[in-house]
Amino acid sequence: MKLLISNALIVPMTQEGTYFRGDIGIDGKHIVFVGEADPGFVADRIIDGSFHIAMPALVNAHTHLSMGLMRNYKDDLPTLQAWLGEIFPIEDKLTEKDILIASRLGLVELIQSGVTTFADMYFHPQASAEAVLETGLRASISITLFGSLEENKTRVFDRERLLSPYVGRSEGRIQVDCAPHAIYTCPKETYQFAHSWAKDHQAILHTHLSETMQEVQDCLKETGKTPLQYLLDCGVLKDVKSLLAHCVHLTDTEVELLKGLDSTIVHNPSSNCKLSSGIAPISTYFQKGISVALGTDGASSNNNLNMFEEMHVASLLGKVYKPTGYTLHPYEVLSMATVNGAKALGLEKKIGQLKAGMEADILLVNTHASHLTPLNDPFSALVYATQASDVDTLLCQGRILMEGRKVMTIDEDQVIKDAQKSWAEVQQR
Repeated sequence: MKLLISNALIVPMTQEGTYFRGDIGIDGKHIVFVGEADPGFVADRIIDGSFHIAMPALVNAHTHLSMGLMRNYKDDLPTLQAWLGEIFPIEDKLTEKDILIASRLGLVELIQSGVTTFADMYFHPQASAEAVLETGLRASISITLFGSLEENKTRVFDRERLLSPYVGRSEGRIQVDCAPHAIYTCPKETYQFAHSWAKDHQAILHTHLSETMQEVQDCLKETGKTPLQYLLDCGVLKDVKSLLAHCVHLTDTEVELLKGLDSTIVHNPSSNCKLSSGIAPISTYFQKGISVALGTDGASSNNNLNMFEEMHVASLLGKVYKPTGYTLHPYEVLSMATVNGAKALGLEKKIGQLKAGMEADILLVNTHASHLTPLNDPFSALVYATQASDVDTLLCQGRILMEGRKVMTIDEDQVIKDAQKSWAEVQQR
């Protein structure tokens, strides 16, 4: 099918300050032009972009999709470890069916906030992959590792087998990566195995790192090293692509070490605040040339998957805490949620920008709203004023996932009913 998005205010994310009024032509999965319409292009369908910003769909680079079942549960505990002490026992009760239902719930929320692509770390990844196929999004589905090497070897090979059919049916929308959870839940042998697996499969190693000061202090006490230095000395991260979630408490030495790695820090500002983990010095990372993407973490520690809210919080915290004095600009914050997120997942040749040849992952923001009037600077408007509810239309690979705020690929009401029932059953176990 050929689609034409006409007369939109286009924010292509190709260069800071660049935006213009124009058209976007889509043929099948791909963008064929951006800006001036090709006179020879005959569209099967025209989407009116008037009063809309057209921009790349968002990338949520770190989440635990199915944790939406535990939204608004065990909030306001003093530390991450105290919270995990309450969450882990509930997670032990979740079945594969619960995770399928919770994944659908999370995917509806992602669609409604303009996200087409996400990096997930959770149990029963085949259930999340099934929900991704149903809803039409794209994902990095990580095989999540906890505990000893021997049990994880079995888990990886089993999950790899279960995920393979979903990858084959996804038209390039699902990739399988590997996620040793954290240094306090996985011994070095598990990390080394994950590193080797990721290298052999040209996959991404996705992990939590330096999320809390307690994690750093415990690592120093047990190994004499900070978390990043510990992993590097174990032979981990040096020659694989990695996603490092949180990185709230990196030392200056660790920041310098990151420059030599193919690593992206994933900033999760709302979760970091809610769990009292701290404020990551993101402006410093930008100033040092380190790639930073954006994530929501799970909906049980956030308590939503709203990437527009995450951009807003990231921008504000980046102004409150700027050790070097460098101030984040709205374009940089938008880059975290688009270009940098795409690069973090190895998808920079497919998504993250609006230009000919890229896959048509596009969102339309309805600007005909009091809180977006006058628009003035669209970059500022997107970061400081836009709400998830302003996302009107979302496309992934040229397929319309939502239009006029109606999710097109799955029954939202049924998803909500199923999630309510599932959570009630979990609590009775």
